[in-house]
Amino acid sequence: MKFVNPQYLYLLPLMLGAVVLLHWLARRASQRKQTLFGRPDLVRSLMPDASTAKGWIHLGLTLAIVAMTMLILARPLAGKSHEKTTIHGIEMIVAVDVSNSMLASSTGETGDVSRLMRAKLIAERLIDNSTTDKVGLVVFAGNAYMQMPVTTDLRAAKLFLSNLSTDMAPTQGTAIGNAINLASQSFSQSKKSQKAIIVITDGENFEDDAVAAANSAASDGRQVDVIGVGTPEGAPIPLPDGSYLIDDNTGEPVTTRLDEQGARAIAEAGDGVYVNGNASDAVPTLKRTLDSLAKSDLMTVDYTRREEQFPVLAWLVLILLVASVLVTEARTRWFDKFNIFNRQSNA
Repeated sequence: MKFVNPQYLYLLPLMLGAVVLLHWLARRASQRKQTLFGRPDLVRSLMPDASTAKGWIHLGLTLAIVAMTMLILARPLAGKSHEKTTIHGIEMIVAVDVSNSMLASSTGETGDVSRLMRAKLIAERLIDNSTTDKVGLVVFAGNAYMQMPVTTDLRAAKLFLSNLSTDMAPTQGTAIGNAINLASQSFSQSKKSQKAIIVITDGENFEDDAVAAANSAASDGRQVDVIGVGTPEGAPIPLPDGSYLIDDNTGEPVTTRLDEQGARAIAEAGDGVYVNGNASDAVPTLKRTLDSLAKSDLMTVDYTRREEQFPVLAWLVLILLVASVLVTEARTRWFDKFNIFNRQSNA
């Protein structure tokens, strides 16, 4: 027998003690009230239908109900069987742009979420839909940095994803090619598993040849997909003080635009697809593309399986509750012949 929440078992003696204490206090209060009418033995003789045994039976049922309830909360597991399961999936690395341009509005409208926030929401949905895949995380601006190697721990991936910000890139710029190269080199050495790189960016690449990097990755069997965030019309880049980034040459706010043409070129070179991140079907479209990749055996998990026992206890509690309701304080005539408590007058 094993318990999922054994801490509730430590409360069991306390709860049983509390029930006994309350029962004792209730009996004391009842006895004090009887003394107001006269001698206790005389008062009891005037109540021939009152049963003293029923009180003890009711206490026993209450203790059993409390004990069973605490066991249910502790979630007992019984039985033991060893099973193996093989996880099928692909290896996927999400490369997220964290350059300052990602602070701009994702739709160009005031008050809308930033491109970075949109990217994080899209990446989170991708991870939620990749329950049997290995996922890694790369961030990039003027350079690329491995944030988390490929892993089956999707909770950790989402935790790292939630902490992404533009402050984590010491060098500003947009080096999409560098991010693709780093991601391509960060997969496992397995030749059986299919591998995909998902780049989430506004497409403004100023540092390197991203198309050549995508082409090289595709040659090595790494599919490169691109999700564009932002709009072709563009939006200003907000600063922490509430103002906007100013162009030193013109004195006007800098407008950063989604380069869909460049993003499509990267995806085509990487044998992948381009998806507009503002589209409602962005994630499903990309998921269909990823699902077309052959699923391979990523790992075999050996685990011990135990059966939940709380349904049995729940039925017992229900039966005891019904019995507790049916047990009244009135004396049961047919019960007298058992004389369990060795009393003749008011058993």
